[in-house]
Amino acid sequence: MPNHTLPPLPYPYEALEPYISRQIMTLHHTKHHQTYVNALNAAEEAYAKASTPKERIALQAALRFNGGGHINHSLFWKNLAPSQDEGRGHGGVLQPGPLNDAIVATFGSLENLQKQFNATTAAIQGSGWGWLGLNPTSNRLEIVTTANQDPLLTHVPIIGVDIWEHAFYLQYLNVKVDYLNAIWHVIDFQEAERRYTEALPAGFKL
Repeated sequence: MPNHTLPPLPYPYEALEPYISRQIMTLHHTKHHQTYVNALNAAEEAYAKASTPKERIALQAALRFNGGGHINHSLFWKNLAPSQDEGRGHGGVLQPGPLNDAIVATFGSLENLQKQFNATTAAIQGSGWGWLGLNPTSNRLEIVTTANQDPLLTHVPIIGVDIWEHAFYLQYLNVKVDYLNAIWHVIDFQEAERRYTEALPAGFKL
């Protein structure tokens, strides 16, 4: 039987304020992510009972959408941390180390990465996700986007940002750029560096 569950947040709902409000975090986690979990469990249960290829094919869209929503959001919560600017944690601070070196080598600076990432992600038509991903072929960092709730399959996700309206509209209305500028204050670069170093082949050097 399917048994996907909603993962707990690693911080309180209000911990990312003022950059992401308690109201948004509560709704985003307990309503939107929970809906993906419930629907994924239902789709997997239906798939297990399906007796024909036609029935299984008919369930692919639900599996992809809700499975992607669960995967993406489970990553997203870990991707964030209370802001150091607010004296609450280490969010928003990129320390010297392998990830910083890779960002500087590829983009010139963290500021340049942020500008390029925000421009690319803000340009998504409709709903989707912006990613800083590691290309497993070149071992280079690249900015990529995915539509809807499609998970990032071509790259190893290092940082992911939800650009669905439910992630920001109650606070930033239709101004996606303000949300994108704000979220960098709560990006957990320690978690991003962990993902980056784990994804690199042994002995890799820039």
